[in-house]
Amino acid sequence: MTKFIADPSFWEVFPEAQINVLIVKGIADNQAKTDDSYLLELLAKGKEAAKGYLQEETFSQNPVLAQWRGAFSQFKTKKGARSSIEALLKRVSQDRAFSPINPLVDIYNSISLEFAVPCGGEDLQKIAGEIHLGQAAGGEAFLPLGAEADAPALPGEMIYYDDEGAICRCLNWREAQRTMLTETTKDVIFFMESVNAEQAQRADQAMLELKKRIADYFEVEGTDFVVNAENSQVTIEG
Repeated sequence: MTKFIADPSFWEVFPEAQINVLIVKGIADNQAKTDDSYLLELLAKGKEAAKGYLQEETFSQNPVLAQWRGAFSQFKTKKGARSSIEALLKRVSQDRAFSPINPLVDIYNSISLEFAVPCGGEDLQKIAGEIHLGQAAGGEAFLPLGAEADAPALPGEMIYYDDEGAICRCLNWREAQRTMLTETTKDVIFFMESVNAEQAQRADQAMLELKKRIADYFEVEGTDFVVNAENSQVTIEG
């Protein structure tokens, strides 16, 4: 049994925030399927829906991007760090294709695109102790996806972390290799981030659809939670 806890240091910066959480256990097969028509269709549908959030000629002036850049300006970040949704929408703006990675990642990316919400997932079996979201003390170990050297968190950076170090840096900006979703993942925790009421409304809708798509594809029902300033932690059954 473990917990997800959003620390007081998170709410001090984002008192109106909401974190939607989904726990799914018993994934039987997360093998990459590059020719899976269902996953390809989800990603294509997500890309098309995402175009609706890009109505301004200047990319950074689109409301979704402007809101998240404003949020990132409120805590210490590594130079160039942006919300995960910005990276996805940038690819949409460049008309780049989305290729399958593995089903869990493909499904949450399709949701993130369709609802313009930052979304990420971690392998629960690789978590050490409790999962926290809060400001880094600085120096928390972090091996980024695709890297070979440690890139520790900066003091004041907003991170997801456990007993062994950072899981994601700058909210959902960059993923750690240690807890990433792989083809052998069996148990997963998903996070969606919102910092205002309009984002939270979209995230609530996105979570319902994520839960449905996971159940349809893997035939496993997940359990979802909402974390906010009044209810800042959830217990994850072992």
